[in-house]
Amino acid sequence: MVLMTMIARVIDGLPLAATMQEDEQSGCNVLEYQNQAKMLFKKLGPQSPLRCSIETGPYLFHYLIENEICYLVLCERNYSKRLAFSYLEEIAQEFYQQYGKRVNTVTRPYTFIEFDTWMQRARRQYGADGARARRAATGGGAAAALGGQLGDVQRIMMQNIDDVLQRGAVLAELDTKTQNLSMMSQKYKKDATYLNTKSMLVKATAAAVVLLVFVLYFWVL
Repeated sequence: MVLMTMIARVIDGLPLAATMQEDEQSGCNVLEYQNQAKMLFKKLGPQSPLRCSIETGPYLFHYLIENEICYLVLCERNYSKRLAFSYLEEIAQEFYQQYGKRVNTVTRPYTFIEFDTWMQRARRQYGADGARARRAATGGGAAAALGGQLGDVQRIMMQNIDDVLQRGAVLAELDTKTQNLSMMSQKYKKDATYLNTKSMLVKATAAAVVLLVFVLYFWVL
């Protein structure tokens, strides 16, 4: 079962659209995983895998990145990984077609929240009894074509949410330290330039004083 879908801009992690439902049978607190997803978006960057599955408690996040946009879904562990990525591929295609040209211009979170309606319809199609799920299971239809583009989904990297977020925190800390070192280096360079200039002025002044004394000495004589 698909429990939550979120779309975000990779460059800054800004959420663009989302749809979710509470799973009363499993007692899933979707808001808790929504917060995890937001933190995950903040950790993404050029080095991130384009497709990845991430363990989080009894569920799995699956995400794909296309055109610097991240499409993420939260599923039960027993939900087909192939179906999950077929679902994400279909969402990515439709979302980019509708909003791709505007993605880099928006500044407010969930600017494209109206896309929720389309995602809700797609989620039902990929449910256990959905038409696309049945076609994918039998190897036919558009879902099979999308699945063929994905290749072997079993080779998609599997990670743990705690490791991903912790690694992101370490990288962020390292980046902060690097920036601090860079600022200190620039400050040192400016201070050294200032001191060097000041030293040259002092030497020039001293030389001028010596020359003046020398001239006055001979003038008196």
